Amino acid sequence: MLTNRVIVLGVTGSIAAYKAADIASKLTQEGALVDVVMTEAATRFVTPLTMRSVTRRPVFVDMFDPASELAEEHVELARRADAVLVAPATATTIARLAHGLADDVVSLTVLATQAPVLVAPAMDSQMYENAATQANLATLRERGMIIVGPAEGRLASGRLGPGRLVDIDVLLGTLRRVLGQRGDLAGRKIVVSAGGTREPLDPVRFIGNYSSGKMGYALAGAAHDRGAEVVLVSAATALAPPFGVTVVPVGRAAEMRDAVAAHCQDADALIMAAAVADYEPASPAEHKIKRKGEAMVIELRETPDILGSVKGDFVRVGFAAESRELEENARDKLQRKGLDLIVANDITAPGSGFGSDTNQVVILDASGGAERLPLLSKRQVADRVLDRVVALLKGRQKRTGLGVKRRRPSPRPGTGPD
Repeated sequence: MLTNRVIVLGVTGSIAAYKAADIASKLTQEGALVDVVMTEAATRFVTPLTMRSVTRRPVFVDMFDPASELAEEHVELARRADAVLVAPATATTIARLAHGLADDVVSLTVLATQAPVLVAPAMDSQMYENAATQANLATLRERGMIIVGPAEGRLASGRLGPGRLVDIDVLLGTLRRVLGQRGDLAGRKIVVSAGGTREPLDPVRFIGNYSSGKMGYALAGAAHDRGAEVVLVSAATALAPPFGVTVVPVGRAAEMRDAVAAHCQDADALIMAAAVADYEPASPAEHKIKRKGEAMVIELRETPDILGSVKGDFVRVGFAAESRELEENARDKLQRKGLDLIVANDITAPGSGFGSDTNQVVILDASGGAERLPLLSKRQVADRVLDRVVALLKGRQKRTGLGVKRRRPSPRPGTGPD
């Protein structure tokens, strides 16, 4: 989503300005082209050299700099921007923006741009709660700017309260969502399952598997960044929820089936990346099972077949983690369950097992095709899978003559997290 996107990062004179270097670095690592504009006050907290070092691009401070590569910096920066992110935004900068003043390169750029503008306030709580600041923020929201934060916590003054710059993950997640509003999954609802189910033996123990949930979480995050409304039905995992995704926690396979069925009623696609246990104890013990010095036999029964039982007019994608006869077993599963696609990976291959950050997969389709991918990051795999989902959705749209299903109205610009 951020690759080759031009992001103008406006840095103003808050103590939180030191975090701007991390913001710029993370944007650059994700492939964005980051143009940093700074107020004179911001340079007292973090130097232009620091920002240039992490972005490897010129930094703009003086709007009258005759040596600048841009004849009219604010106009050219504003014109080429895909989004403008002012972080941190001081009370002074927020007032400038609200009143249309343009006496520094940050406010000049915001005033001249037609790109989405995100503003992340950072100041002492008393300044933030002042009626003037609140009125200025309300004005910016009414004009379509997205206000992100602030967060609550310990401030530079030592007080506790609202005024902290929001976490960088929240900032970047909001930015991705804004850029994804015109993505190829905008207006679509995608249900993703992730993690490994746990089938109880007794109140202490369970039958489970080694799934980390990383593949499913990568799929959910990628779908969100492409504009989709995403519901992530997640079994046990230690992963942080992807930004902007609705997470439905479950434990057992039966709970996952019920949650998936409920959320697929108006879904455009279901992607079952979860490692669902095939069997569960027939009679879980009510109390903890005690050692008796003898062998114990546990009767197992099959768990619900989620992909086989959840019906509806949506694209259905399954996953097959195999240790032998990869494509044969995956093709059989695709046909038995009537799937549109199945993503198969050999869990014994280096870099492709449970818990890894990479995956090497084969995407099989219902027409007999096979797309064999090299070893990629799970996020890259997720985007390749979603490319196929997008193509299937477009194909169905063309056959039926129906447009993209639009669900609840998209939030008004300026009504993002605050």
